[in-house]
Amino acid sequence: MELRILGPVGLWSDDTELPLRGTKQRTILAALLLGGEWVISDAKLGELLWGKNPPRTYQAQIYTYASRLRKHLDGTSAIIRQGQGYLLRLGRAKFDFREFEELSQAGLSALQAQQPRRASDLLRASLDLWRGPTLTDVTELLAENGRPRIEMARMEALENRISADLILGRYRKLTSELVGLVNANPLREVFRAQLMIALYRSDRQAEAFATYYQGCQLLKEELGVGPGPALRKAHHEILTDDFD
Repeated sequence: MELRILGPVGLWSDDTELPLRGTKQRTILAALLLGGEWVISDAKLGELLWGKNPPRTYQAQIYTYASRLRKHLDGTSAIIRQGQGYLLRLGRAKFDFREFEELSQAGLSALQAQQPRRASDLLRASLDLWRGPTLTDVTELLAENGRPRIEMARMEALENRISADLILGRYRKLTSELVGLVNANPLREVFRAQLMIALYRSDRQAEAFATYYQGCQLLKEELGVGPGPALRKAHHEILTDDFD
């Protein structure tokens, strides 16, 4: 059994998606998964499903959705009623976001241990678990509450994977990827700093400096601040040709 939120929310068994009815059933599944085996109260589930004014029968409806979900579980995991709420024990079931966190943490540890090839492989494997926009087919409120944390974790894993690939000297392959990332995230300084290094190491020094100055101007215009540590460090390394 595999439980997924890194794309369409759902349950999978032997590479076959199990039928879940509607947005609300998927919302309860995703909320319980994101709860990390802690109890999610009826009141919180009701808010995630219906907003600030759930129907008077919301607890009975939640009970029904939870019961339907239980029928799909094969004993590797369990939805448990506890107090005035529910929790989901994963047991032996796979959970794609948990697997992502384990792989990305192992990749970061390898990077810190100066094992860039192993780090790159582990982080790439973690990112390969994405199957599209996260938390799709759930209520808007759950998506708004849960997606930022997940997307932040993905960004950090991506930055770490690129750092490993830079150490491995994959500058030219990284350049086009980083141009797209900087265009999509113009205020995220780490991507811009990594692009500067990839350009410089690809003998495109003028473009590296232009990328820095563009970032400085954008930060000043949009946020009223100067460059942060990542940009300053990359700029200094390029000026001195001294890379850690």
